Amino acid sequence: MTTETNAVQKLPAVPGQRSDGRKSAGKRQGAEGGVLNVFSHGMLIVWALMVGMPLLWVLWSSFKSSGDILTTPWSLPGKLHVENWVNAWDKANIGKMFLNTLIVVGGSVTGTMVLGSMAGYVLARFTFPGNRVIYYLFVAGMSFPVFMLVIPLFFVMRDFPGIPLLATYQGLIAVYIAYSLPFTVFFMTSFFRTLPTSVAEAAMIDGASHARTFFQVMLPMAKPGLISIGIFNFLGQWNQYLLPMVLNQDEDKYVLTQGLANIALQQGYEGDWGGLMAGMMIAMLPVLLVYFIFQRQVQAGLTAGAIK
Repeated sequence: MTTETNAVQKLPAVPGQRSDGRKSAGKRQGAEGGVLNVFSHGMLIVWALMVGMPLLWVLWSSFKSSGDILTTPWSLPGKLHVENWVNAWDKANIGKMFLNTLIVVGGSVTGTMVLGSMAGYVLARFTFPGNRVIYYLFVAGMSFPVFMLVIPLFFVMRDFPGIPLLATYQGLIAVYIAYSLPFTVFFMTSFFRTLPTSVAEAAMIDGASHARTFFQVMLPMAKPGLISIGIFNFLGQWNQYLLPMVLNQDEDKYVLTQGLANIALQQGYEGDWGGLMAGMMIAMLPVLLVYFIFQRQVQAGLTAGAIK
């Protein structure tokens, strides 16, 4: 009995048994990965159609006549009505609103990036009493909805001593900066913490001041983060609607969102719908161009701190 038991225990393992188990496990994992891959690609295709089809519809509708838009809204234009773009730019004053938007957004994005990067660098690199309090105050600023602040902000800007701010470029720029600064400081603080401190310490040893170290050493190293948060600020401020509607009542200083809303209200059932679609495309083109040009930088900036 003992001899038979020992013989059974000493039987050699069947060749390929373990490798077959691994192969079957690998096949199962491959099948599960294939199903997940198909599902994820399907969801991406659906999402791309949901986002892309309205853009394409607005694009081809901008080259159709108003009658064609109302009677056959889903058909392609039989004839290209380029005059829709000319009418939108000249008669609907989209050109003037486009320039106003460039002035406001250009000034606000520049101010937001300068102030946000400076505050983020100080909060990330220096330890002083109240550091965390200031940081969490900026974080808390992201939790306040703009709807709660717009009425008090209107009276503050109207009654601001010495400098007129209501319905002015500088007023809108200041409000946009204040609105975008909390998230910018939060993002840049986290980004500066991922950068190596040895470079800044070497610059300080060589005699560089704090300002020179920041502008000539640390700021160029933070370029991916600056591009990423700069594009997000550009998109948010370019598409801002509520703040200019309440704080900018001067028609000569209307931005694009105000102008498009005003044109849409005035269209009625017999309006220039082709011109409205062309105006919408003019408003969307800078946003699309900025994203397509800097999409690699946006991805690099968002993933820069993930792997050290």
